[in-house]
Amino acid sequence: MTTPTAAPDSYYQRTGEHRYKPTLHAQGAWHPDEQHFSPLGGLISHAIDRHRADRSADGLALARISYDILGLIALDECEITVETVRPGRTIELVEAVVSIADRAVVRARAWFLAQLDTSAVAGTFDQPLPAPEEFEPWDMSGPWPGGYIASVDVRRRFTAPGRSAAWLSTPLEVVAGEPSSPHTAFIALVDTANGIAVRQEPGEWMFPNTDLTIHFHRRPEGPWTGLDTSVSFGPTGLGVTSTVLHDVHGPVGRAEQILTVRPLKRDIP
Repeated sequence: MTTPTAAPDSYYQRTGEHRYKPTLHAQGAWHPDEQHFSPLGGLISHAIDRHRADRSADGLALARISYDILGLIALDECEITVETVRPGRTIELVEAVVSIADRAVVRARAWFLAQLDTSAVAGTFDQPLPAPEEFEPWDMSGPWPGGYIASVDVRRRFTAPGRSAAWLSTPLEVVAGEPSSPHTAFIALVDTANGIAVRQEPGEWMFPNTDLTIHFHRRPEGPWTGLDTSVSFGPTGLGVTSTVLHDVHGPVGRAEQILTVRPLKRDIP
């Protein structure tokens, strides 16, 4: 494993045309030698944006991005390959694969759909969150360790175990010296949802997610990512983290994460 850099201003540094090295800010919460998926999700979106750079003015907008996490993601240099699976003028599907040490660790697919004026029929039942300044600052590094968690400004309103809302922002770039699109900067914070509304203490139970799926009905704007999150644990080791996504103007979409729920202490039935 290569030693991650301690660069103060980004989660990743480019080391090649398709290669990226994580900084310590990308360090995960479950294990010190793994990456937190939140910044990696943003990095994958960034790589997809670069792949589509020659089509950036084609009028298509990101409508869904889904990630399958294939195993522990080492805090190590990665390579991201991107291809257009289904090209089109009004609908396009792009796929990205992240590899570390020649092993695929994440597969992602992104749908881009045509934009047109539907303001006359726009609407949602999801209610806007109160503004970030109306939430209390929360030191998320209390229950959660790791460089990524320490890098994020979190304002949270806790309702009950398994239910809370939060606003998140970060001063860090996804890739050093490279501007990120608004949706990439937004996506880079979404996977944090699984840690803001925990049902059980992470020192007693583990509940990592094995996927993340994000749907947008509106293009998000920064600099805040709002998460209105509910966590459900079933009776057979499965769980779901469900989140209504917001920017400061209101709801923008939804995110879902499936969880594998396991006890960490032997005396827990």
